[in-house]
Amino acid sequence: MSELRAARQSFRASESDRGQRLDVFLAARLPSLTRSRIQQLIEKGRAGIDRVAASPPNAVGPGSPTGPDAKPAVKANYRLRGGERIWIEPEAPPPLRATPEPLPLNFLYEDDDVVAINKPPGMAVHVGAGVRSGTLVNALLHHLEKLSRVGGESRPGIVHRLDRNTSGVVLVAKNDLAHQSLASQFAARTVEKHYIALVHGRVADNRGEITLPIGRDRVRRTRMTTRRRPGPGVRTALTRYHVLRRFRGFTLLDVQILTGRTHQVRVHLASLGHPVVGDTLYGAPGKLQTAAHEPTLHRNFLHAARIAFRHPRTGELIHVAAPLPSDLESFLARLTPEAANHA
Repeated sequence: MSELRAARQSFRASESDRGQRLDVFLAARLPSLTRSRIQQLIEKGRAGIDRVAASPPNAVGPGSPTGPDAKPAVKANYRLRGGERIWIEPEAPPPLRATPEPLPLNFLYEDDDVVAINKPPGMAVHVGAGVRSGTLVNALLHHLEKLSRVGGESRPGIVHRLDRNTSGVVLVAKNDLAHQSLASQFAARTVEKHYIALVHGRVADNRGEITLPIGRDRVRRTRMTTRRRPGPGVRTALTRYHVLRRFRGFTLLDVQILTGRTHQVRVHLASLGHPVVGDTLYGAPGKLQTAAHEPTLHRNFLHAARIAFRHPRTGELIHVAAPLPSDLESFLARLTPEAANHA
């Protein structure tokens, strides 16, 4: 649901929701809104409870004001009793608009329709909540005269994304025709995407497939999880991997994702008990299990290494590759290989 276009929505709390916080309940049903944003809406009186089956002391009573002009009748930490009808009226946030910035970019491929950029780690793809500058979009607007407008003024040219701390290939559309073609290819799962990931532990099988569905963690909203039951906000996901090299305590993988879920590579590998090195959000240790017990890598060891797609105008199959960055190469050089190294 886009907050800009949202109207009043209501939900009924069931018996199984008893004891859950109001903000957590709403965040699980509105994945496009962060939990902090929902807390703001509750505080501003744009979310609340119409009536309660068995009224607790902090519930809305008869005649209590509701709606956008009312003071909050409940707080974000209100614990559900079951049976409540909960409503929310998201308000339109101020429009985001990216502006050009003279930031350096590494172009891997370019023609009249498509650009492929080797995104550095630490760079967000586009502006968003709390991010107004330093993004890939800001840099693209400086370097290129035209970008597609399908994604709006905050995301011109952007067809897909990488996490801020993931490096590697990002495709960008210069015009709407290219954008629509690439978006259709991503939706049809015909774009081939391969990542290089170093994970903790020894992955047992040389090849494998992960099919666990992915949804947003209902408690820690910055995380995704494979532990939610099927339902709203939980989507199918498919990841394939094979071992490239083995080290003492680590495994280097080639990972292909056939769906494009948020944090897919990271959450799927963590579900195997092998989190990506540096990814403390998904369980990677803060210090490495080495003799020196040194701090972990300063970012996730995850790199979008290769992508293949059909050219929007000619249909030609285009392959683009980004070499492993020097910081990741240097990290690998410090590890001790296993005896039979190559799988």
